[in-house]
Amino acid sequence: MRRLFLTTLLASCGLAAMAEDNPLWLRHPAISPDGKTVAFAYRGDIFTVPIEGGTAKQITSNAAFDSYPIWSPDSRHIAFASNREGSMDVWVMDANGGIPRRLTTNSGSELPLRWLNDKTVMFKADVMPTAQSIIYSGSFAQVYTVGIEGGRPQLFSEITMDALDINDKGDVLYMNNKGYEDQWRKHHRSPITRDIWLKSGNKFKQLTTFNGENRDPVWAADGKSFYYLSELDGTFNVYRRTLEGKDTQITKHEKNPVRFLSAASNGMLCYGYDGEIYTVREGEQPKKLNIRITADNEGKHLIRQIQRSGASNIKLSPNGKEIAFVLHGDVYVTNIEYRTTKQITDTPEQERNIDFAPDGRTITYDSERNGLWQIYTTSIKNKDEKQFAYATELVEERITKSDSTSLCPQYSPDGKEIAFWENRSTLRIINIKSGKVRTAMDGKYLYSYSDGDIDFSWSPDSKWLLASYMGNGGWNNTDIALVDASGNGNIHNLTNSGYSDGNARWVLDGKAMLFSSDRAGYRSHGSWGAEYDAYIMFFDLDAMEKFQMTKEERQLAKENMTKKEK
Repeated sequence: MRRLFLTTLLASCGLAAMAEDNPLWLRHPAISPDGKTVAFAYRGDIFTVPIEGGTAKQITSNAAFDSYPIWSPDSRHIAFASNREGSMDVWVMDANGGIPRRLTTNSGSELPLRWLNDKTVMFKADVMPTAQSIIYSGSFAQVYTVGIEGGRPQLFSEITMDALDINDKGDVLYMNNKGYEDQWRKHHRSPITRDIWLKSGNKFKQLTTFNGENRDPVWAADGKSFYYLSELDGTFNVYRRTLEGKDTQITKHEKNPVRFLSAASNGMLCYGYDGEIYTVREGEQPKKLNIRITADNEGKHLIRQIQRSGASNIKLSPNGKEIAFVLHGDVYVTNIEYRTTKQITDTPEQERNIDFAPDGRTITYDSERNGLWQIYTTSIKNKDEKQFAYATELVEERITKSDSTSLCPQYSPDGKEIAFWENRSTLRIINIKSGKVRTAMDGKYLYSYSDGDIDFSWSPDSKWLLASYMGNGGWNNTDIALVDASGNGNIHNLTNSGYSDGNARWVLDGKAMLFSSDRAGYRSHGSWGAEYDAYIMFFDLDAMEKFQMTKEERQLAKENMTKKEK
C-alpha cells in the first residue's frame, strides 16, 4: 500500500515554559540507592526529583516513549526502556542527564529489571533462550544481563523472574508468573495469582502463600527480610516479611492499590498511589511528594507523520478509488492515487469494523462510546462531492440505540439495511429507512469467546446471509449456516462437519460459497493448532458443472452456444 501522509494536530500547550503542580499519573517511581532522589516516568519522559519533593528535572525529552527507570547501585546512572528505535529497548544515561546509550537491539521488547552491579543491567525479554528450554515462549520472559558499554546479552535465568531484587549474598527475590492474567487486575483470586519466591544458590523456595496477588519484592537493609506489595487486607499495600514468614503491614491505604515499590539502602521506601508518589519508613506515616513539573512545551505542538504501518480494518470503496481504515482507534479514508487522507472520527474511544455503503457515500463502523459498542455511520453531506478524502462536510449518525453491545456492521448489497452482531452472538438486521431491527439468527446458535472470531456475509441479492453457527462441533468448532435475512428463523447448517468451518464468502454471483475448513490434514483434536484448506460449495448445479469443465470442454461449449447464450 502506498504511504499515507497524515498530519495530526494535538492540543497546543503554547511555546512558553509550562509548569504544573502536583501532576497525576506519575508512573514507575524508583528511589535511588543513596535515598536522595526519585526517578519517575511522566508523559513518556523520565524525570527526577529530590526526596523532599519540589521541581522535577526532565532528563529525557525524545518524542518517543520513555519509561521504567531503574538506578545503578552507585546512584550515578539510570537505565530505562524506550521505543525510540522502534521496539522497546534498554537504554542507559547519566542520572544528571545527557545523551542516552542503547544497550539492547533485539527486534522484540526488552524492559530493565535492576542493576546487577554498577556496570551491568538486568532486563527481561522473550527470545527463546535455548533449544532445550521447556518454557512456553510468548508470555514467559527470560532474564538477561548486558554491560553498560554494550556487547552480547548473557542469559541469567530461563525461568521468568519479574520484579527481581538481589542482596549482597546473591540471593534472588522475584515475583513468579504462572499465566496470562492482566498485571493491573485487582482483587484477583485464581491458581495463577503471583507469589514471591527466593532463589538461594540452586535452591528455590516459595515465600508467600496468600491466595491473592503478592508483588514487587525488595530486600530490606538487613538482607534477611523483604518488603513487598500484597492484597492481604483487600487492596494492595506495603508489607514487611521475614524469611520465616512473619508479616508486618507498613501502609494502610484504602480503595486504590499501591504500585511500583522500590527501596533505598537507608530503608526509605518509595511507591506510587492514586497517580502520585509517596515515601515511607517503617513505623512512620507515608509522605506524599509535592512535585512541580516545569518543561519547555511538554505537549507535542504539532507532529507530522508518514505512516507506513499500523492500519487495520481496511476496506476498499465500491468504486475502487478510496480505502477506509482504522489507525490509533480512529477512522480515516485515503485516496488511492494521490494519497490525500481525511480523518473521519476523532474520539477518545476506539472505532473498528468499517464497511462502505454500496453508493460509496456513507461508511459504517462500530464505536465504544460511553463504554458501550454501538453502530454509527458517517456520510458525505454535499451531493456534488463524490469522495470522502475531498469532502468539505461530513455528518455522523448513531444507528443502533440499544443497551446491548452491537458490533461488525455490514451493508446489504442493495444498501437498504445493515446487519450486525448483538451481544456477540445474535445476528440482527436494521432497516436504515425505518430504523426497525429484527433478528435473523438467535444468539443460542452461537458463542463468541473473543472479538473477531465469528463472521457473516450478505448474499448478492440481499436475501440471505452466511454466518458462523454452533453445530455438532460446539463453540470451538463452528459450522456455516445459511440464514434467511427476512427474520423468519429459516436456518440451514451447510457444513455440519464437526470441525472448524468459517470465513464463508459468496462467489459466482451467489451460486456458490468459498470457505475454509480444518477437516483434512493436521487437525485440532483436543489441542491447539490446525491446518486450514479452501473449499467451495455450490448452490446451483449448472454453476458446478461449468466450474468443473476442462479447458477443452469450455471451448467446445462456447462454440456450440447461440448468439443469445453468448
